[in-house]
Amino acid sequence: MTMIDAHQHFWRLERADYGWLTPELAPIHRDFEEADLLPHLSRHGIARTVLVQAAPTEAETDYMLAVARRCGFVAGVVGWVDLAAQDAPDRIAARAEEPLVKGLRPMLQDLADDAWILRADVAPALRAVTECGLRFDALVKPRHLPVLLRLVERHPGLPIVIDHGAKPHIGAWSPGDADFRDWAAHMLALAAAGAFAKLSGLVTEAGPDWDEARLRPYVAVLLEAFGPDRLMWGSDWPVVLLAGGYDAWREASARLVAALAPPDKSALFGGAAARFYGLAPPREERPVMV
Repeated sequence: MTMIDAHQHFWRLERADYGWLTPELAPIHRDFEEADLLPHLSRHGIARTVLVQAAPTEAETDYMLAVARRCGFVAGVVGWVDLAAQDAPDRIAARAEEPLVKGLRPMLQDLADDAWILRADVAPALRAVTECGLRFDALVKPRHLPVLLRLVERHPGLPIVIDHGAKPHIGAWSPGDADFRDWAAHMLALAAAGAFAKLSGLVTEAGPDWDEARLRPYVAVLLEAFGPDRLMWGSDWPVVLLAGGYDAWREASARLVAALAPPDKSALFGGAAARFYGLAPPREERPVMV
């Protein structure tokens, strides 16, 4: 089985289109490219990654593709197109001609209108995503989940993966309170509608003092809702450096799902991502280390 990191980023500050990446985020306010990530992949036997956009520009997608073509281990790129642009369907079709482009991600969490993705002028682009065989990464927070359910209803053929488990407010919530129950109910409903999700980003939401006990109820909900066949592990590197780093999150993830059977671990740590994104296998298999 090929181990896959289903969610990682690269960036170069001189590109100047990462509006959210400010000096206040000191641990990640520098360039990150393939040489920085390779030691982590090697340490954990991870052969492939999915490189995800971090800026709302097509120029950044071009940058990611250039890096992906030269580094070899990136199996797919999730890029960005202005879905509200009049020529968005044509731009999406052009991106889909690039074999490395597997999906698109609007930065919904940063938009003023929580229901932006349901606007009439965005619908043609979403139809084009489906028709071109691409996938949709949903970068959302819990407040967006009712909107995401409506999106699934309107576009039942659109393959959707919910990034970072929709960023539950782990640092502020307690399992069993109303906010936690509401998040869990929406995740169950979205899973029942056919969505996938990423087991990623949870430590950042929990804060720098996270521990596995705090994460466990959230991991349990995601496993119950999506199962290992539709839940894919991702590092969210280098953002994960804000909360302990790649190795700490990868090792905690293995312990949190230790009770899974080997085939289910294989799905969670690679198979689900390969199936969702349609990733080609690498030339050489690396050992599974879970």
